[in-house]
Amino acid sequence: MAHYVFNVSGGDRGRATALLRAKMWGVGRDERHRDALAAGDLALIFLSAPEAEFIGRAELATGVHQWTPSEAEAYPGNSAGGVLLAHVDEWNPGVSMDAVVQRIDPTGSNPLVQGNAAVGFRMGVVLITAGEYENTVALRP
Repeated sequence: MAHYVFNVSGGDRGRATALLRAKMWGVGRDERHRDALAAGDLALIFLSAPEAEFIGRAELATGVHQWTPSEAEAYPGNSAGGVLLAHVDEWNPGVSMDAVVQRIDPTGSNPLVQGNAAVGFRMGVVLITAGEYENTVALRP
């Protein structure tokens, strides 16, 4: 089982919430970890700046695939494919990136963590460690 962050650019909570409620997440063809996503993997849902907060988590029910005709009709977006989600847990309020960084890198010594905290995640799908996932989940409301 792998752990990921699904990054929502522009901090669009409405779009992220619609995807979570549909239990579908679009994954672009150019995503770095696209082919690695598999059923049973876990994902944190992150709204980029200006919100910079984690708003939920989900278990992947499938790997990446092209939407079937019925899935394409139900999908609230424009991606041609992605993953289906199971066990979706929405967080309101969310968990701020600052709180997560304080917990997983209290000394500020991890340049990757500090870089993501400063500018956000650069990709839509980001591989993280199990510890980073669990530390974030522990901060949920």
